[in-house]
Amino acid sequence: MKIISWNTNGLRATVKQGYFTPLFENNPDVLCLQETKVEKEQLPEEIQNLPGYHSYFSHSKLRKGYSGVAIYTKEKPKEVFYGMGIKKLDQEGRLVGVKLKDFTIISGYFPNGGQGPHRLKYKLEFYEAFLKFIMKLRKNGEHVIFCGDVNTAHEAIDLARPKENVENTGFLPIERAWIDKVIKNNFVDVFRHFYPDKTEAYTYWDQKTRARDRNVGWRLDYFFVDSKIVSKIKKTGMLSDYYGSDHCPIWMEI
Repeated sequence: MKIISWNTNGLRATVKQGYFTPLFENNPDVLCLQETKVEKEQLPEEIQNLPGYHSYFSHSKLRKGYSGVAIYTKEKPKEVFYGMGIKKLDQEGRLVGVKLKDFTIISGYFPNGGQGPHRLKYKLEFYEAFLKFIMKLRKNGEHVIFCGDVNTAHEAIDLARPKENVENTGFLPIERAWIDKVIKNNFVDVFRHFYPDKTEAYTYWDQKTRARDRNVGWRLDYFFVDSKIVSKIKKTGMLSDYYGSDHCPIWMEI
Protein backbone atom coordinates (compact mmCIF):
# COMPACT_ATOMS: atom_id res chain seq x y z
CA MET A 1 0.00 0.00 0.00
CA LYS A 2 1.31 3.41 -1.00
CA ILE A 3 0.22 6.48 0.95
CA ILE A 4 0.87 10.08 -0.11
CA SER A 5 0.31 13.08 2.14
CA TRP A 6 0.32 16.68 0.94
CA ASN A 7 -0.54 20.12 2.25
CA THR A 8 -1.98 21.64 -0.93
CA ASN A 9 -2.33 25.23 0.39
CA GLY A 10 -5.67 25.45 -1.43
CA LEU A 11 -7.03 22.49 -3.40
CA ARG A 12 -9.04 24.58 -5.88
CA ALA A 13 -5.86 26.39 -6.92
CA THR A 14 -4.00 23.08 -7.06
CA VAL A 15 -6.61 21.69 -9.44
CA LYS A 16 -6.84 24.84 -11.55
CA GLN A 17 -3.07 25.09 -11.97
CA GLY A 18 -2.82 21.45 -13.06
CA TYR A 19 -0.95 20.04 -10.06
CA PHE A 20 -3.61 17.68 -8.71
CA THR A 21 -4.14 15.01 -11.38
CA PRO A 22 -0.40 14.41 -12.07
CA LEU A 23 0.04 13.36 -8.45
CA PHE A 24 -1.91 10.19 -9.27
CA GLU A 25 0.84 9.14 -11.66
CA ASN A 26 2.46 7.92 -8.42
CA ASN A 27 -0.51 5.55 -8.05
CA PRO A 28 -1.31 6.08 -4.36
CA ASP A 29 -3.67 3.65 -2.66
CA VAL A 30 -4.43 6.44 -0.20
CA LEU A 31 -3.96 10.19 -0.69
CA CYS A 32 -4.21 12.41 2.38
CA LEU A 33 -4.57 16.16 1.82
CA GLN A 34 -4.36 19.11 4.19
CA GLU A 35 -5.14 22.83 4.04
CA THR A 36 -7.59 22.17 1.23
CA LYS A 37 -9.51 25.42 1.97
CA VAL A 38 -12.58 24.02 0.27
CA GLU A 39 -15.94 22.34 0.72
CA LYS A 40 -16.30 19.22 -1.40
CA GLU A 41 -19.19 20.69 -3.40
CA GLN A 42 -16.97 23.58 -4.57
CA LEU A 43 -14.78 21.19 -6.54
CA PRO A 44 -15.42 19.94 -10.09
CA GLU A 45 -17.41 16.70 -10.15
CA GLU A 46 -14.48 14.72 -11.58
CA ILE A 47 -12.32 15.81 -8.61
CA GLN A 48 -15.03 15.20 -6.01
CA ASN A 49 -15.55 11.67 -7.29
CA LEU A 50 -12.25 10.64 -8.81
CA PRO A 51 -12.60 7.34 -10.72
CA GLY A 52 -11.23 4.45 -8.71
CA TYR A 53 -11.30 6.27 -5.38
CA HIS A 54 -13.65 6.96 -2.50
CA SER A 55 -13.20 10.51 -1.21
CA TYR A 56 -13.94 12.14 2.14
CA PHE A 57 -13.64 15.82 3.03
CA SER A 58 -13.83 17.89 6.18
CA HIS A 59 -13.96 21.70 6.06
CA SER A 60 -13.97 24.57 8.53
CA LYS A 61 -17.41 25.33 9.98
CA LEU A 62 -16.22 28.76 11.16
CA ARG A 63 -15.10 30.43 7.96
CA LYS A 64 -14.87 29.60 4.29
CA GLY A 65 -11.59 29.08 2.48
CA TYR A 66 -9.75 28.07 5.67
CA SER A 67 -8.12 24.87 6.88
CA GLY A 68 -9.72 21.62 5.66
CA VAL A 69 -8.55 18.04 5.03
CA ALA A 70 -9.41 15.17 2.70
CA ILE A 71 -8.67 11.50 2.05
CA TYR A 72 -8.91 9.63 -1.26
CA THR A 73 -8.74 5.84 -0.86
CA LYS A 74 -9.03 2.95 -3.30
CA GLU A 75 -10.31 0.63 -0.59
CA LYS A 76 -13.76 1.45 0.72
CA PRO A 77 -13.44 2.16 4.47
CA LYS A 78 -15.31 0.22 7.12
CA GLU A 79 -15.82 3.55 8.84
CA VAL A 80 -15.05 7.24 8.30
CA PHE A 81 -14.67 9.77 11.10
CA TYR A 82 -14.41 13.54 11.08
CA GLY A 83 -12.61 15.07 14.04
CA MET A 84 -12.11 13.76 17.58
CA GLY A 85 -15.59 14.32 18.97
CA ILE A 86 -14.61 17.60 20.67
CA LYS A 87 -16.57 20.49 19.17
CA LYS A 88 -14.04 23.20 20.02
CA LEU A 89 -11.27 21.28 18.29
CA ASP A 90 -13.30 19.83 15.41
CA GLN A 91 -15.01 22.93 14.03
CA GLU A 92 -11.97 24.05 11.99
CA GLY A 93 -12.06 20.86 9.89
CA ARG A 94 -8.58 19.63 10.74
CA LEU A 95 -9.05 15.88 10.91
CA VAL A 96 -10.49 13.09 8.78
CA GLY A 97 -9.82 9.40 9.24
CA VAL A 98 -10.67 6.12 7.52
CA LYS A 99 -10.76 2.68 9.06
CA LEU A 100 -9.55 0.22 6.44
CA LYS A 101 -9.13 -3.54 6.69
CA ASP A 102 -5.60 -3.43 8.10
CA PHE A 103 -5.01 0.16 9.17
CA THR A 104 -6.70 3.28 10.49
CA ILE A 105 -5.32 6.25 8.53
CA ILE A 106 -5.73 9.86 9.66
CA SER A 107 -5.07 13.01 7.64
CA GLY A 108 -4.40 15.90 10.01
CA TYR A 109 -3.80 19.60 9.54
CA PHE A 110 -2.55 20.64 12.95
CA PRO A 111 -2.98 24.26 14.08
CA ASN A 112 -0.32 26.91 13.59
CA GLY A 113 0.72 28.50 16.88
CA GLY A 114 1.15 31.98 15.41
CA GLN A 115 -1.15 35.00 15.65
CA GLY A 116 -0.87 35.32 19.41
CA PRO A 117 -0.83 33.30 22.66
CA HIS A 118 -4.44 32.15 22.21
CA ARG A 119 -3.53 30.21 19.05
CA LEU A 120 -0.49 28.60 20.66
CA LYS A 121 -2.78 27.53 23.53
CA TYR A 122 -5.27 26.14 21.00
CA LYS A 123 -2.50 24.27 19.18
CA LEU A 124 -1.28 22.65 22.39
CA GLU A 125 -4.84 21.71 23.37
CA PHE A 126 -5.31 20.13 19.95
CA TYR A 127 -2.02 18.24 20.30
CA GLU A 128 -2.90 16.79 23.70
CA ALA A 129 -6.42 15.79 22.68
CA PHE A 130 -5.13 14.18 19.48
CA LEU A 131 -2.57 12.04 21.31
CA LYS A 132 -5.27 10.79 23.67
CA PHE A 133 -7.50 10.12 20.67
CA ILE A 134 -4.98 7.97 18.78
CA MET A 135 -3.97 6.12 21.94
CA LYS A 136 -7.62 5.23 22.46
CA LEU A 137 -7.83 3.95 18.88
CA ARG A 138 -4.75 1.84 19.48
CA LYS A 139 -6.17 0.50 22.75
CA ASN A 140 -9.17 -0.65 20.70
CA GLY A 141 -6.80 -2.79 18.63
CA GLU A 142 -6.44 -0.49 15.62
CA HIS A 143 -3.14 -0.05 13.78
CA VAL A 144 -2.89 3.72 13.57
CA ILE A 145 -1.11 5.70 10.86
CA PHE A 146 -1.40 9.47 11.05
CA CYS A 147 0.07 11.91 8.61
CA GLY A 148 -0.06 15.52 7.57
CA ASP A 149 1.17 18.97 8.44
CA VAL A 150 2.05 18.85 12.13
CA ASN A 151 3.24 22.49 11.97
CA THR A 152 6.30 21.81 14.16
CA ALA A 153 9.87 20.88 13.26
CA HIS A 154 10.96 18.26 15.79
CA GLU A 155 14.74 18.67 16.02
CA ALA A 156 17.41 21.13 14.85
CA ILE A 157 18.09 18.80 11.90
CA ASP A 158 14.50 19.41 10.73
CA LEU A 159 14.88 23.06 9.74
CA ALA A 160 17.52 25.09 7.96
CA ARG A 161 17.92 27.79 10.62
CA PRO A 162 17.23 26.37 14.08
CA LYS A 163 19.09 29.01 16.10
CA GLU A 164 17.16 31.86 14.50
CA ASN A 165 13.82 30.13 15.15
CA VAL A 166 14.16 28.78 18.68
CA GLU A 167 11.74 31.44 19.96
CA ASN A 168 9.35 31.19 17.02
CA THR A 169 6.24 29.04 16.80
CA GLY A 170 6.89 25.86 14.89
CA PHE A 171 10.13 25.29 16.80
CA LEU A 172 9.26 26.25 20.37
CA PRO A 173 10.48 23.78 23.02
CA ILE A 174 6.90 23.28 24.24
CA GLU A 175 5.74 22.34 20.72
CA ARG A 176 8.69 20.03 20.11
CA ALA A 177 8.12 18.35 23.48
CA TRP A 178 4.76 17.11 22.22
CA ILE A 179 6.46 15.22 19.38
CA ASP A 180 8.81 13.74 21.99
CA LYS A 181 5.70 12.60 23.87
CA VAL A 182 4.20 11.02 20.74
CA ILE A 183 7.41 9.05 20.23
CA LYS A 184 7.59 8.04 23.91
CA ASN A 185 4.09 6.63 23.49
CA ASN A 186 5.42 4.25 20.82
CA PHE A 187 4.58 6.09 17.62
CA VAL A 188 7.42 6.22 15.11
CA ASP A 189 8.46 9.15 12.91
CA VAL A 190 8.79 7.14 9.70
CA PHE A 191 11.21 9.46 7.90
CA ARG A 192 13.66 9.55 10.82
CA HIS A 193 13.30 5.79 11.25
CA PHE A 194 14.76 5.35 7.76
CA TYR A 195 16.96 8.44 7.65
CA PRO A 196 18.04 9.33 11.21
CA ASP A 197 20.87 11.63 10.15
CA LYS A 198 19.69 13.02 6.81
CA THR A 199 20.09 16.79 6.62
CA GLU A 200 18.51 19.41 4.34
CA ALA A 201 15.36 17.29 3.99
CA TYR A 202 12.44 19.69 4.22
CA THR A 203 8.76 19.71 3.26
CA TYR A 204 7.87 23.42 3.61
CA TRP A 205 9.45 26.61 2.29
CA ASP A 206 8.33 30.22 2.69
CA GLN A 207 7.08 31.44 -0.70
CA LYS A 208 7.48 35.17 -0.01
CA THR A 209 11.26 34.85 0.35
CA ARG A 210 11.64 32.25 -2.43
CA ALA A 211 13.12 29.97 0.21
CA ARG A 212 12.59 26.85 -1.89
CA ASP A 213 15.13 28.03 -4.45
CA ARG A 214 17.73 28.09 -1.64
CA ASN A 215 16.30 25.10 0.27
CA VAL A 216 15.84 27.17 3.41
CA GLY A 217 13.03 25.01 4.71
CA TRP A 218 11.32 23.15 7.52
CA ARG A 219 10.23 19.51 7.87
CA LEU A 220 6.67 20.04 9.06
CA ASP A 221 4.96 17.09 7.33
CA TYR A 222 5.17 13.61 8.82
CA PHE A 223 4.07 10.02 8.80
CA PHE A 224 3.76 8.51 12.27
CA VAL A 225 2.92 4.85 12.75
CA ASP A 226 2.32 2.58 15.71
CA SER A 227 5.64 0.94 16.60
CA LYS A 228 3.95 -2.48 16.25
CA ILE A 229 3.65 -2.03 12.49
CA VAL A 230 6.87 -0.15 11.73
CA SER A 231 8.46 -3.39 10.50
CA LYS A 232 5.86 -3.48 7.73
CA ILE A 233 7.05 -0.19 6.20
CA LYS A 234 9.09 -0.79 3.05
CA LYS A 235 10.28 2.73 2.25
CA THR A 236 9.47 6.42 2.49
CA GLY A 237 10.46 9.68 0.86
CA MET A 238 9.61 13.19 -0.25
CA LEU A 239 8.53 14.41 -3.68
CA SER A 240 10.80 17.43 -3.26
CA ASP A 241 10.55 18.51 -6.90
CA TYR A 242 6.75 18.47 -6.97
CA TYR A 243 5.36 22.01 -6.99
CA GLY A 244 1.89 23.53 -6.61
CA SER A 245 2.13 24.45 -2.92
CA ASP A 246 4.53 25.82 -0.32
CA HIS A 247 4.76 22.20 0.88
CA CYS A 248 5.90 19.14 -1.09
CA PRO A 249 4.15 15.77 -0.92
CA ILE A 250 5.58 12.96 1.21
CA TRP A 251 4.99 9.24 0.70
CA MET A 252 5.50 5.82 2.22
CA GLU A 253 4.89 2.21 1.29
CA ILE A 254 3.61 -0.26 3.85
